[in-house]
Amino acid sequence: MDDNKYDEQLGDMTEEDNSVPDIENNENTPDIEDNENTPEVEDDDYTPEVVDDDNTPDVEDETEEADAEDKDVTVDEPVLSGRKRKKKKRTGLILFLLVLILAAGGAVGYYMYLRTQPQEAVEEYLSAVQRLDFTTMEGMLQSNDLSALDDADLRNEAYTEFFKSINEKMTFKIIRNDFSLNNGTARITARIHYIDGTEIYKETVIEFLRQIASKALSGESPTQEDAQTQLASILCEKVKTTTPVYSETDILYPVIKTDDTWKIVSLDDATVKLMSANVKNIENEINQTLDGSAQNTSDDPAASGTDGSQTASIDMTTTNFQIRYTRHQTTNDYAGNPCLLVYYDYTNLSSVPSSAMVDVSLSAYQNDTVLSAAIPDTNDDALDHYMAEIQPGETVSVCQAFSLNDTSDVTLVAGEGLSFGGGATTSQVLKLQ
Repeated sequence: MDDNKYDEQLGDMTEEDNSVPDIENNENTPDIEDNENTPEVEDDDYTPEVVDDDNTPDVEDETEEADAEDKDVTVDEPVLSGRKRKKKKRTGLILFLLVLILAAGGAVGYYMYLRTQPQEAVEEYLSAVQRLDFTTMEGMLQSNDLSALDDADLRNEAYTEFFKSINEKMTFKIIRNDFSLNNGTARITARIHYIDGTEIYKETVIEFLRQIASKALSGESPTQEDAQTQLASILCEKVKTTTPVYSETDILYPVIKTDDTWKIVSLDDATVKLMSANVKNIENEINQTLDGSAQNTSDDPAASGTDGSQTASIDMTTTNFQIRYTRHQTTNDYAGNPCLLVYYDYTNLSSVPSSAMVDVSLSAYQNDTVLSAAIPDTNDDALDHYMAEIQPGETVSVCQAFSLNDTSDVTLVAGEGLSFGGGATTSQVLKLQ
């Protein structure tokens, strides 16, 4: 029974299922296409239209723009060609100007190069002077003549060390270059800073004469070679111990082009002078001092006096010494020939020991002829005092002897023994009868 009820219920459910409305045919089911309440996609205000959207690229518009661009290029092509031609002209002009400027610069550079050549020649020459390189100096001279150096003993091997020590301290710089391209010449001016050896020479001569006098008193007689060696040794020592004094000079060097090189025309006196430290020849200075002829005669000799008298005086005072005439007399030398003895007081005013032989130069003249030194046959301490070393502040009587030619008046001329061509001089005339 229960089974029959279950079948009846199941049959009822099947019928009810068959009563489910058909979506397509049911009138109560809204039609999507016809329902007014259903928004149409095409008319929806919120749905952007792809066709009219500004942000969406239109393929058709892009094609039109590309066509327009092609048309524009075609229209402006003649204008662009003209601009290109102008640009090419400007580029050509700029290149031409650059080439012109480079050519001008090259010409100026070449001129400056040529201008420096004579200057470099002088610099090389003066560098050789510093090194005392005679071979290079000779090769830099058009004349190839260095004989002037021998007059100053610059090539004397005995003094090589001294002159090298002097010249290596020389400095120079070129201050002017007058260059002539057409003539192949130049005038180069160099400013040279060098050692003035005047004081060195003076101290050397004093020391040298003292040593010579000492040897002479002891009976020694040095040869010329020994004397040169001794003198050179003293020079080198004085260079080391003496504070150098510098001088400055401007020297103009004429330079000329020969073949492919520039050369100094010739060796000049100014260069020789600075190379020798301002003294032409030291041996000549020493010889003049020893001979008593380092100073000149008076242009206005004193007037004659009476027997045994004198006018004016050889009295003089310097920073190093003082002399005062005392008397004179005639006698004979060791060979029996007449000679003149001149006496004076000598005072050493310097701070170091010295002697009349070093400090004083006394000459005697008869009829404008210089009288030679004589050796009298008498013994006198005053004769020995001439070469004796006198202490600072000490005064001694000194006698110098001169050979006589006759009995005419004698003119005495006194001066500084180490004046090197300068210094004070005095004179007086002695009556012999």
